[in-house]
Amino acid sequence: MTSNNGESDPGVNRREFLGMTVVSLLMAANVSQAAKPDNKNGIPYRALGHTGEKVSLVGLGGYHLARQTNIAESIRIIRTGVDEGVNFLDNCWDYNGGESEIRMGKALRDGYREKSFLMTKIDGRTKTAAVAQLNESLRRLQTDRIDLLQFHEVIRDSDPDRVFAEGGAMEALLEAKKAGKVRFIGFTGHKSPDIHLKMLATA
Repeated sequence: MTSNNGESDPGVNRREFLGMTVVSLLMAANVSQAAKPDNKNGIPYRALGHTGEKVSLVGLGGYHLARQTNIAESIRIIRTGVDEGVNFLDNCWDYNGGESEIRMGKALRDGYREKSFLMTKIDGRTKTAAVAQLNESLRRLQTDRIDLLQFHEVIRDSDPDRVFAEGGAMEALLEAKKAGKVRFIGFTGHKSPDIHLKMLATA
């Protein structure tokens, strides 16, 4: 190639330029492909924090699953969701007096438990209450482990101190994690972010 003043340009020639352009486009395509989320049946999956797990962007909540008059319909809803790619299942120890967990447990038979990332929540703030609620959830859900167990409704300024106190619920969950009953521990809340920050700071 020559420069504007007619002198020989020691820089890139046309063939090298085209070659670099093709390589750049291929690299960009690979980066773009890598950036695309995993998906199943069109449902995107995302990494769940630093757990190494990938869960569906859309979850199936357990609260409404005890509202159907026919239990078979509840089971059908859960299994259809899992078959279509939803693997993140949410529930809570006290949803509908435990009926939500009972129905989800029935739906997770026949191999559906292995296809699911199962999350439930407990309300107990003491070790004794947390142990009782966790064991009840395991029984209802017909499983020997919860993938993610969360402290439900961390909404009071006193909640973090109670959870992490001596004899508090965190002791129970750490023991359950060591025993393989719980894989990951978290918390939920829907009031003041200051309380959520306090929960993290107390942890």
